Amino acid sequence: MSPLLRRALLGLAGAVPIWAFVFRSRRWDFWTRMSVGAGSLGLYALRVRPELRSQVPRRRDVLPGALSALGLYAIFQAGDRLSRHIMPAGQQDIEDIYQLRTLAPKGLIAAMLVTVIGPSEELFWRGLVQEALIERFGTARGTATGAVAYGATHLVTGNLTLTGAATVAGGYWGAEYAWRRRLGSLLVSHILWDVWIFLIQPTPTGKQK
Repeated sequence: MSPLLRRALLGLAGAVPIWAFVFRSRRWDFWTRMSVGAGSLGLYALRVRPELRSQVPRRRDVLPGALSALGLYAIFQAGDRLSRHIMPAGQQDIEDIYQLRTLAPKGLIAAMLVTVIGPSEELFWRGLVQEALIERFGTARGTATGAVAYGATHLVTGNLTLTGAATVAGGYWGAEYAWRRRLGSLLVSHILWDVWIFLIQPTPTGKQK
């Protein structure tokens, strides 16, 4: 086992209880826990893979990142409608997710998404975990395994719709990382998508709230 894979697996072992702590504890301070939890994973990725510190968005990443976020938003628009039809608790699961945006001022949530949560998730899941899995299993299998790991970690939330959504998002961003092998446009995509779908233009179920 390579040192990078060993460090990635250690990070995964920590991600599961962190996500359980974030989503299973009291709801009122969810955003504080989310920032601390995601931020700790991002810092871990930077610590064990220092070259990620140079992976910052550049001007050329803005348009590809925005188009990437738009594409994922279109997928989630369709997925929102589909989940309400094929999963008995699909609509309630989605409403529970969107209810989280009422737990703090929108400006504060946006700041956390932009500065900590979105970047940290990309640093950890794509920059560390997926990179280690690609190194071990090759591009296709490593990318697929990374998406499954990202989705499976969300099982601790008890929200199956969120778990499915995370798997889809992980596969989408994972495929883009496998293609580009850099994080610049992914950071832009993740940040824009988080803010847009959560705070500005939710999918249909979120608009009902």
